[in-house]
Amino acid sequence: MIAGAVCLSHSPLMDHNRADAGVEARFNAALKSASRKIAEWEPDLCVVFFPDHFNGFFYDLMPAFCIGAAANSIGDFGSVPGQLDVPEDIAVDIATSCTRSGVDIALSYRMQVDHGAVQPVELLSEFHSLTRIVPIFINCAAPPRPTFARVRALGEAVGVWANRTSQRVLFLASGGLSHDPPIPAMKGATPDVRAKLIDGRAASHAARLSRQTRIHGAGHAYVSGTSPLRPLNPTWDRDFLDHLTREDLTVGDDWRDDDITEAAGRGAHEVRSWIAAFGALSAAGHFQTTVEFYEPVPEWITGMAIATATPRSAT
Repeated sequence: MIAGAVCLSHSPLMDHNRADAGVEARFNAALKSASRKIAEWEPDLCVVFFPDHFNGFFYDLMPAFCIGAAANSIGDFGSVPGQLDVPEDIAVDIATSCTRSGVDIALSYRMQVDHGAVQPVELLSEFHSLTRIVPIFINCAAPPRPTFARVRALGEAVGVWANRTSQRVLFLASGGLSHDPPIPAMKGATPDVRAKLIDGRAASHAARLSRQTRIHGAGHAYVSGTSPLRPLNPTWDRDFLDHLTREDLTVGDDWRDDDITEAAGRGAHEVRSWIAAFGALSAAGHFQTTVEFYEPVPEWITGMAIATATPRSAT
């Protein structure tokens, strides 16, 4: 049974770089609103569609989609480290169901997840603990990425599975909207960067600390106006949100990845997770969406948004 969906921007800078007090107050109020709705829905299971930031998935083998039958949080950027409570049998059942629906998906019994997966879970657990989690990775950072049509098909396949289970399933999407984080790329990479993109799992504590420090510094430079990163694009963000509220999940079908990067930044590809979550929700029929929050937040280098949605049959 499908309980509802919540889509939430994440940012590695939230635990370090403070935004305007008014912005933070409005964001936190929206978090509380979304958290209360989750408590009202009383989900038994949380399926998290998430991107990775070259912390758990690398070019040694980069799947388009991967379900974690066991997963561990690396604890970056203030997120809690440790083993996640993943019901193995359910994760495998979802993977099997997706394959039978025509969507090929990888399966991992040793998934490493970063803040992209766990930060939203932690932020939204105030009134209902989201402990039983099935993480579903979507490649949003490493070209070639899956098309939006295939991402939507993935979500719909997961939704088909959720429709036939007796458990109440919450779909959670993490990522987006417009932002241009300093993500390295294989094209033009130095041999050292190339090696890290292919196999960076064994990164030392010092290396992770250095990376986090660089990203925190990038946030300060962005606010001061000395950053080379692309600006946020509220027009692009609001247009995307408008399509979702109108139940148009084909919004990205004709997008070219280069155009997304140019218009909304390298991190905007993470809206694939939103399309997956709404695709999953659509398996229950028409849905009602509420945009709880949207504001561009330079201190977090992200167009920050929170959206909640429920099947119309449940309202």
